[in-house]
Amino acid sequence: MSKKPTAEVSADDLEIIISNYLAKRLEVSGNVSISDLTRIAVGWSHETWLFDADWLNNDGEHQRLELCLRRDPGNALLRETSDLEEQFKVLKCLEKTDVPSPKAYWLELDSGTLGAPALIMEKIPGECPSPWRKEGRKFYTDAAKREVLPKSFVDALCSIHNVDWRSCGLDFLGVPAMGKDFALAEIAKWQSLITDSAHPGHPILADLIGWLISNAPSTERLTLVHGAYRTGNVLIKSDKVSAVLDWELQVIGDPMYDVAYMLTELNREDTDLLSNVVPRDLFFRRYEANTGIEIDEDKCRYFQLLYAMRSAAFWMSAAGLYAQSKNTDLRLARTEWSITVALERAAQELGY
Repeated sequence: MSKKPTAEVSADDLEIIISNYLAKRLEVSGNVSISDLTRIAVGWSHETWLFDADWLNNDGEHQRLELCLRRDPGNALLRETSDLEEQFKVLKCLEKTDVPSPKAYWLELDSGTLGAPALIMEKIPGECPSPWRKEGRKFYTDAAKREVLPKSFVDALCSIHNVDWRSCGLDFLGVPAMGKDFALAEIAKWQSLITDSAHPGHPILADLIGWLISNAPSTERLTLVHGAYRTGNVLIKSDKVSAVLDWELQVIGDPMYDVAYMLTELNREDTDLLSNVVPRDLFFRRYEANTGIEIDEDKCRYFQLLYAMRSAAFWMSAAGLYAQSKNTDLRLARTEWSITVALERAAQELGY
C-alpha cells in the first residue's frame, strides 16, 4: 500500500514543532532553543534535518544535544521497503555493539506529532563527500594515499559482520534458513518493488531474474548485512569512519552480499580503488583477517548481478514516482535512463 505524501512544512514551523516536542520529551519546564536547523539534500528515501537543541535543566544548568531528524515524506524512493520503526530498532540494537552508528533517541509514528512519521537520533561529527562528484572523488583519492581511511573503512564493515546479531536482538529482522533462502528472499523483495512501480518491465530484466533464481547460491554463514556499504553512506572525521549511516536495507544474510557491493564497479568511477578509497589487496587481507571469513569471488559475482536487478528495481520505482506525479524531485526523472545502464551491465555479465 502506498504511503500518503506528507504536507510540506517550513523550517520556521518545523523549528517550533521540534522545540515543543523536545520540551515534553526532556521534561523541561522552560524553552528548548533550536538552532542551525538545516535540511541536507542527501538521500532519496527520507527528509533529513540537522539541528542543535539547548535548554536549562531543573538545576539551571545548560544542556545541549546535537541532533538529526529523519522524516518520512511518504512519496520517496524505497517508500515500501524503508521503515523508520525498523531503522530505529536497528540503531538501538547497534548501541550495544562496536559498529560506529548514531544513538537513537526518539521514534514518532504519529504524523500529528512531528508533521510526519519521524525519528530523532544523534548528530555525529563528520563529513560525507559524494563519491559521484569530482570534489568527492578527489577527497577519497587523497585519503587513500594517507592510508588511514582505507583501513578504517574496511574495519567498519568488519564490525558489522562481526556483530553477535542474536544477542543484541537483531533477529527481529528475520533469519533465513541456511541454503538458498537468503538469495531467493532478496529476489522476491525486489520483484515486489518492480511490481509496485507499475513499470512495463524489460526483457533483459526478466532473463536476469530467471537466471538469479536458477543459480541462487547457498548461504552457510549468516551475519548482519548493511546492504549498501559504500562511501557516501558513512561519515568521516580525521580520516576515520565516525558513523555508518543509511540503515534502510539491512538484513540478516550472507556477508558476501556486502563484499560484492564493495567489489562492484558500480560503486567507483575511473579508479581501481574499491568504493573509491580502498586498494583491493588491502581489502581482501584486512577483511579476511578481521572477520575470519574467506571472500568467495564466485558468490560475489552472483550478488553483483542481484545488485543489477535491485538497481533496476530502484530506478523503476523512482521513475514511476515521477511519471505518476507523486514526487517532483527531478533526480527521479533521470532514473529511467539508469534502468538501461544497470541492465546493460547485467547483459554483458550474462554473456549477451
